[in-house]
Amino acid sequence: MTEIKTLGELKKSGYTPKSIKDELRDNLIEKLQKNESVFEGILGYEDTVIPDVERAILSKHNINLLGLRGQAKTRIARLMVNLLDEYMPIVEGSEMNDDPLLPLSRYAKDIIAEKGDKTPITWVHRSERYAEKLATPDVSIADLIGDVDPIKAANLKLSYADERVIHYGIIPRSNRCIFVINELPDLQARIQVALFNILQEGDIQIRGFKLRMPLDIQFMFTANPEDYTNRGSIVTPLKDRIGSQILTHYPKSRDISKQITLQEAKLTPEQKEKVIVTDLAHDLLEQIAFEARDSEFIDEKSGVSARLTITAYENLVSTAERRAIINGEKQTHVRLSDFMGIIPAITGKVEMVYEGEQEGAAIVAENLIGDAVKQLYNSYFPALDKLKTASEENPYKTIIDFFASSNEVDIMADASNEAYADSLKQIKGLNKLVKRYQPQASGFEQLFLMEFVLTGLAEYSKLSKDKLDKGYSFKDLFSSIVDFD
Repeated sequence: MTEIKTLGELKKSGYTPKSIKDELRDNLIEKLQKNESVFEGILGYEDTVIPDVERAILSKHNINLLGLRGQAKTRIARLMVNLLDEYMPIVEGSEMNDDPLLPLSRYAKDIIAEKGDKTPITWVHRSERYAEKLATPDVSIADLIGDVDPIKAANLKLSYADERVIHYGIIPRSNRCIFVINELPDLQARIQVALFNILQEGDIQIRGFKLRMPLDIQFMFTANPEDYTNRGSIVTPLKDRIGSQILTHYPKSRDISKQITLQEAKLTPEQKEKVIVTDLAHDLLEQIAFEARDSEFIDEKSGVSARLTITAYENLVSTAERRAIINGEKQTHVRLSDFMGIIPAITGKVEMVYEGEQEGAAIVAENLIGDAVKQLYNSYFPALDKLKTASEENPYKTIIDFFASSNEVDIMADASNEAYADSLKQIKGLNKLVKRYQPQASGFEQLFLMEFVLTGLAEYSKLSKDKLDKGYSFKDLFSSIVDFD
């Protein structure tokens, strides 16, 4: 088809015009019949959001994706391009992607009237049929719909009464395309009003020009519930004209969250080879995000983006990589003490309530790591919160007694693999405990579990954990209380 170069050849080929909504619908049906994935790379929405989007497409609706930040709203909109035909014909030179058989613009109508079947056509790939605009307070009607261009009028020596003096905005130029407005509530109400007729009646008004122009556009909008109170809202008549409003959500399980993180994290091949990340380390990282979403110090309405775990994972790997580079080691593994390196990724991704601001973002971030350890601890070792009396068999007694004998262990951030292992192995009973309850663990994983036990004991107030300039110090809880030095 792309070899066709004129209107006459296009007519002979049997081409028939099709609206973009019909195009999306037909291609979706074909993919569903073939059991093909429609939104590749979107995880955790298989039974919720994606079916809703597919139903909206089958209904030929404009769509509003409503959800907190970091919920893949824009990515879903961009992936809809894959449901378009690979190529579409337009009148060559048309700024509005005019269908050669159904021209809309004055330019296309004039050139077809002049050249007839010899009218040149060109083909547009589906990747070029996507337009996106971020709604900001400075967006104008001229940006979206258009305005009279005095320079154009002067160059063409046209009267302002001639519609050819109009410079069309991004929406008319997105004819036969997917057009997305991100963060719709941020768009001023008077600008939202200008979209009414485009969505429903198909006509536009520009500086007194009333043009009957049935634009063929698949509109997609994204909105954050937080914006409804903080910055603006979607005016009711506009919401009424949007066919489907679909609610997005955060991953509902650690496993899904982990898959998203691994898919999106940008690690170099060298990092993947040099740094080993155990399953527990990754589970702990994902649990931090779940703890943040439930934290009383973090604004629940603002949400905790999936980008938190993605950037935190990158920081975590980089923390271990940096240490390996410093020590000249070919390979290392992520340690629990490396989680201090993800604090910048947390503090920049969460909005604090007043109590959180008073506490301090870094302290809140450290507490989230501790809460994640407590949440996962009982799945690996005997529950520390259920050790009620000293007379009961206490699997941690040897470890606690070791620190009670005035022993202190420092876990330094930049310690070599060997020094790190020596620090942990000197603690009596620690290695034995890990082997007893996690016998399948070996090597790097065993060392991580050993540090995990120490941190768990500290979180449950069985040991003291103090932050040093370049690491952490573990010692007896009572001695840390009475030590006034």
